[in-house]
Amino acid sequence: MTTRDVPPQIFSTRRKTARAERARALQVRGGAAGWLAEAFFEDALERIEFMQLEPDRALVLGAGGSELGRTLERKHVRVTVADPDSLDLEAPYPVGGFGLIVSVGALDTVNDLPGALIHQRAALGPGGVMIASMVGAGSLPRLRGALLAADGERPAARLHPAVDARSGAALLQRTGFARQVADSWPLRLRYGSLDTLVADLRAQGLTSVLADTPPPVTKAGLDRARAAFLADADRHGRVVETLELLTLTGWKD
Repeated sequence: MTTRDVPPQIFSTRRKTARAERARALQVRGGAAGWLAEAFFEDALERIEFMQLEPDRALVLGAGGSELGRTLERKHVRVTVADPDSLDLEAPYPVGGFGLIVSVGALDTVNDLPGALIHQRAALGPGGVMIASMVGAGSLPRLRGALLAADGERPAARLHPAVDARSGAALLQRTGFARQVADSWPLRLRYGSLDTLVADLRAQGLTSVLADTPPPVTKAGLDRARAAFLADADRHGRVVETLELLTLTGWKD
């Protein structure tokens, strides 16, 4: 690979590791938010059942992976559940021949997404299916607006770039999947404060891991952000925040 072929380093591996460790520690304490893993699990299981997939072997990566793995095992599937931190998702997998690979929230922060998809396709056996779900473009509009208010006339990059359904379908075609489906759906959540939203994101490993760290938000900026977040709250003092969850489904010949 030449230097020209090296993908840009958008995300920091060190920050990703620290974020994952912090999220695990918060989950162990109990009472931490888990709505994203639950949504990914239910969506992936619904797709598997709708397509009537009955693979001999499956690889499950990411949020909600353990629960999905146990569910598939009850269907007599031989399942490997792996923490994304234990694999280099941008390198060839050590084993292959899977009839199904389910990747939930594992590909959001890879620097080389096309390469990661190529490696997942290579790890599938003939006729295998990949289901990859991630937080998609258009997510967290309330938070984005609040951060813009915090930064004023000099906005900083604080949230991750993300993929939408159209570009996701093009990626599947580009990376050699025989058939491709990309679709997204909204997950809507109600919050009474910016701080509660941020705490939920932190507990689920959804905070920023950008390689270029932006300057910290000032106290005055944080006050502006909190006010902007609740600018048009309902009579109960709550607003609706939205995540667009994107799922890429690809088939191997």
